[in-house]
Amino acid sequence: MLSLTSISKAQQALAENLRAKRLNTGLTQAGLAKRSGVSLPSLRKFEQNGTISVESLLKLLMVLGGIEQLLEATKPEEVEFSSIDDVLSNQKTKIRKKGWRT
Repeated sequence: MLSLTSISKAQQALAENLRAKRLNTGLTQAGLAKRSGVSLPSLRKFEQNGTISVESLLKLLMVLGGIEQLLEATKPEEVEFSSIDDVLSNQKTKIRKKGWRT
């Protein structure tokens, strides 16, 4: 699905959302950095411009909460069937293990 949100806007929104979560829990940047294992400079950079590694983002979400929602949001959509014919035709389709587009 095509999104109209740019990467930079999404990064900034993530940074703002997690900063708000940090402040709502009463943690300082130093406190969150210590609890999460993310370096303080990395956390500061993230809150300023949204740049962070996936590993560090997951560490922050472990402390602040939200990792389950992220995992749920990235699950592939399940196929819903409206008839027995849909079920039977779906059984013939193989589950892809490799992409076909470049």
